[in-house]
Amino acid sequence: MLSKEKVKEEGMHSFRKHSDLLCQPFSRRSFLKIGIFGAALLALPHKAIASLEEAPAPELITPGWREGTGLILEPSEERRLHLYSTNTGETFNRVYWADGDYVPEALAEVNHLLRDYRANQIKDIDPNLLDLLYNLNQKIESDNPFHVISGYRSPRTNAALRKRNRKVARNSLHMSGMAVDLRMPDLHIKYLNNAAQEMRCGGVGYYAKRGFVHLDVGDVRTWQDSRKRKKKVKKA
Repeated sequence: MLSKEKVKEEGMHSFRKHSDLLCQPFSRRSFLKIGIFGAALLALPHKAIASLEEAPAPELITPGWREGTGLILEPSEERRLHLYSTNTGETFNRVYWADGDYVPEALAEVNHLLRDYRANQIKDIDPNLLDLLYNLNQKIESDNPFHVISGYRSPRTNAALRKRNRKVARNSLHMSGMAVDLRMPDLHIKYLNNAAQEMRCGGVGYYAKRGFVHLDVGDVRTWQDSRKRKKKVKKA
């Protein structure tokens, strides 16, 4: 058996103060081991958290024209258009897109404004055409309305216009509610044409002598007055 003095001595040795332990000298090898172990402890939680937070990033939508889709716009709470019919004197000036969708009442008003006033026929206007005009207005930054010369044309009206002017397209997109002819009195027609062409959204026809620009949501192409239409293929 151990003597009381020996047990006391062993107990005192076993329960030394922490300060005594920290004061003990470290060898180079011990120091390196502690450093590696500490680095590993720091790295493991970081990797674990990172793995939990990893998630597929949302696809970024780049504004522009997409074949088969139409015009892609930046997310916005509201889209507003200001239109004036040079034929009837009627005006549209309100929000047509809100809360992530088109406003039915506003679309109905646009359909009425852009109707075939000669035949008094109404056709649904392609909403992509409204987005094209909205995007163009964002580009030119004008508070004035687009002066619309021609919107929807019935087949009968289009045929009558073609008899007077063979340059009128036989299968005009006006008959599908996908085209407008317009101007902006406060802007030079050349500037309006250039701004529309830079968007590369659908067709852009420049009629300098007659003072208007044709816009549609068909294939990307441009033409001028009597010149032959040239189709532009958008390259990625």
